[in-house]
Amino acid sequence: MANENFDDFEDHNNLVSLFLSRAAIRGDQPFLWRKQDGEWVSLSWSEVARRVAGLAKSLKEMGLEKGDRVMLVSENRPEWCIADLAVMAAGCVTVPTYTTNTERDHQHIMDNSASRAIIVSSAKLAKSLMPAAVRSSEAEFIIGIEPLKVAQAGQLEMHDWADMVQGTDADVAALTEEMQAVTRDDLACIIYTSGTGGAPRGVMQHHGSIMHNVEGSGAVLREDFGLDDEVFLSFLPLSHAYEHSGGQFLPIGVGAEIYYSEGLEKLASNIEEVRPTMMVVVPRLFEVLRARMIKAVEKQGKMPFYLLDKALSIGERDYTGKKRLRDAPMRAFLSKTLKPKIQKRLGGRIKAMVSGGAPLNPDIGIFFQSLGVTLLQGYGQTEAGPVVACNRPKTGLKMDTVGPPLKNTEVRIADDGEILVRGPLVMKGYWRNKAETRRVIKDGWLHTGDIGLIDEAGRIQITDRKKDLIVNDKGDNVAPQKVEGMLTLQPEILQAMVSGDKRPYIVGLIVPDPEWALEWARGQDMKFDFAALQSNPEFRAAIRAAVDRVNADLSVVEKVRKYEFADEPFDIENGEMTPSMKIRRHVIKERYQTKLDSMYKGG
Repeated sequence: MANENFDDFEDHNNLVSLFLSRAAIRGDQPFLWRKQDGEWVSLSWSEVARRVAGLAKSLKEMGLEKGDRVMLVSENRPEWCIADLAVMAAGCVTVPTYTTNTERDHQHIMDNSASRAIIVSSAKLAKSLMPAAVRSSEAEFIIGIEPLKVAQAGQLEMHDWADMVQGTDADVAALTEEMQAVTRDDLACIIYTSGTGGAPRGVMQHHGSIMHNVEGSGAVLREDFGLDDEVFLSFLPLSHAYEHSGGQFLPIGVGAEIYYSEGLEKLASNIEEVRPTMMVVVPRLFEVLRARMIKAVEKQGKMPFYLLDKALSIGERDYTGKKRLRDAPMRAFLSKTLKPKIQKRLGGRIKAMVSGGAPLNPDIGIFFQSLGVTLLQGYGQTEAGPVVACNRPKTGLKMDTVGPPLKNTEVRIADDGEILVRGPLVMKGYWRNKAETRRVIKDGWLHTGDIGLIDEAGRIQITDRKKDLIVNDKGDNVAPQKVEGMLTLQPEILQAMVSGDKRPYIVGLIVPDPEWALEWARGQDMKFDFAALQSNPEFRAAIRAAVDRVNADLSVVEKVRKYEFADEPFDIENGEMTPSMKIRRHVIKERYQTKLDSMYKGG
């Protein structure tokens, strides 16, 4: 692929045409990979094109018309990509939803989008979906990728995936011709936001929005890393705009192969097997990898830990511009010993890992950079394709920034510090919500709700979410995400949420790290009882010491004066985390309001 030039984005007016052009070039070469019976097996570009054309033809024959919405409920797998492209190829609009959605979530999205058809991958996922579908006044068709074993479907018409994806080369040729009429302005999908502040809203992404992201991100890969036989490992849910654009359509745009991870528990082994050149991930994964790497090195003895410490101190100096000549021998030694071992754990040929979806603590970026792993932080939101900006070596990696805007993207800072974005990437608006659309898009500028600045090199620096800013009783502003990020870097703390709006000081809810707590209990020769430990004065003092370490690096108004333990970890199941691993502040505050208020009693 190195000799092929995939920078012809301006020649394509929609995502399906982009895919078909790549499939015509790549032909029988592997495209989509999945693990099956312990072995990685692939579908070729040409076979995927035939299945896309076959499914698109079947959807139209079924009665779906231009603009109809089709809900897609599936884990990451080759059929996800085929279904997404086929829905768009049929002139319809994809409505991806999270596999973790409850019946209530499905009902809201189904009713709000008025989806006529639903593609669901398995009987397991159909359990929470079917009751909502039966109640829906709009849903007519259910397509099961695997057999659904539904005893009674009411008014719903059931269809089998295998029958619907049968396509021929003639179907591909006909589809290629048909797609010439689809423009960048046409609606491609409605992606529902993960709802950190309330009910999910449907973001209308047009073909041009995602094409803009693919072109801009592709330019970063080409200009900063050079394109070769690229391999992406798809891990984040494809129902999230970040993975949808960055983990599916970007690889399509640059003619790359996509491997579908088996899930978090097998991610480490998948990385070593697949040996990806690129991955898009969320900051939480880097935090977990960092903790595991440090723990693994500690267990190997004093010398490996000494080398790690040297790598990090040299990396810190190099990053801050304090490079020393006398570090050269140790730097060379580390490049032959420690760094290759770290890189092998990431497959050995990773060019860059791109972090997005939530803010990345700069210390995490410096940690990986010090070990020879290029870590790029991106920035954006679903309403903007979703990628607005990305760090890149070409402009200098500065870990407390998210880099310069992508190609053909305007960014400016409003008088109150809010980041505004304009360009082809900005959404058409929120589905069936004109009032909210008018609130966030004014004169073509998307009001992101994020606070930030632009440095002298044109890189964007995010300081916080506008709506999440804590304003204390004296009018001082505190960025909670900064404080929370620093707290969760401590080995003792798994999760944290801080509060203090209209209050005299900041307080925190802490979830201790279970692995650290187990080791602490063993060290004290105590029986491990996670709930009982939290009332143990010595255990509380150990957590207090971790909070105080963070406080030492915070201003007076940012310091966490008091803390209490959360009853359980924040997670998707209890509604306190979004599927993209962001905390839902309003949910957590509502649950723990009494506990939060108690920390202000007695001064």
